[in-house]
Amino acid sequence: MLDKTIPSTLQPNGEAVTRDAEYFEYTSSANPIGAKLISRVPYRSFHASLYNDGPTRIVPLDLSAELGCGYPATGPGLMANFLRIVAGEKFSVNPNATSQVFYVLEGTGTVTQQDVAFQFGKGDFFSLPGGGETVLAADTTARIYYVNDGPLLNYLGAEVARARFAPTLYPGARAKAELDKVASAPGAQRRNRVSVLLGNTHFPQTRTVTHSMWAMFGMVAPNSTQKPHRHQSIALDFIPACKPGVYTLVGTELDAEGNIVDPVRVDWTPGMAFVTPPGYWHAHFNESDDVAYVIPLQDAGLQTYLRALDIRFAR
Repeated sequence: MLDKTIPSTLQPNGEAVTRDAEYFEYTSSANPIGAKLISRVPYRSFHASLYNDGPTRIVPLDLSAELGCGYPATGPGLMANFLRIVAGEKFSVNPNATSQVFYVLEGTGTVTQQDVAFQFGKGDFFSLPGGGETVLAADTTARIYYVNDGPLLNYLGAEVARARFAPTLYPGARAKAELDKVASAPGAQRRNRVSVLLGNTHFPQTRTVTHSMWAMFGMVAPNSTQKPHRHQSIALDFIPACKPGVYTLVGTELDAEGNIVDPVRVDWTPGMAFVTPPGYWHAHFNESDDVAYVIPLQDAGLQTYLRALDIRFAR
């Protein structure tokens, strides 16, 4: 029989161990977003002028003030950055993150993480685990879009214990060929999105680039519309190439015809990034005569594993 008497040396100080305890009525507190107790993920665009020229540097796309967190973050679980590395120079990153995903908009160089090194070039994607310094050395001036899941670990109060995957390169030519294959398949233009997902053999259930992150490489055909869809993962959208006349509409509701009600319009420009908040409907429009490309990096690996992504398409 268990002795229910707590030894005197373990008797708690009642005031000390109860001072942080709170109690809330369920119906007024179960939906903190609806009750405006927690901030919504804001709309925000970040333009290429932030890293088009100048010295080697990292440009954090930081929305921590709007999110109400005490560490850099672009979304609740993700941190996006622009990187500029001048030819002949190096830059290192070493976040407390389990997943890092990079897209090379311009330039060539070498990536080194511990005992792994490989070349990168324009159009390449690569994913790296956290837990060690990564050095990027530019042979020609490089501009890179870079997202990691550091804010998630900050929120959890956790540190990287082990790598869940190995450094992985997705060469730009292969990614483009796979996207072209999807785009030329019968019925492609009737699909809600024309895109490919980057996967990793370590994550067969989620089919995502890492266990926490999703990377999509998509296109919007000339003079076309991709109808609204939504999901519970935040989308940090990057635009590698487009012509004037391409834009996204974002909003919280659809009307009876499946159009977004009172949308916010985001006009695309090459090299920009913008935030699509989780749960918001978004539709892409290309009114130009050229193909436009979009790369959403999301926390959908985690959301899919939690069975909470809830992706939906407008009819």
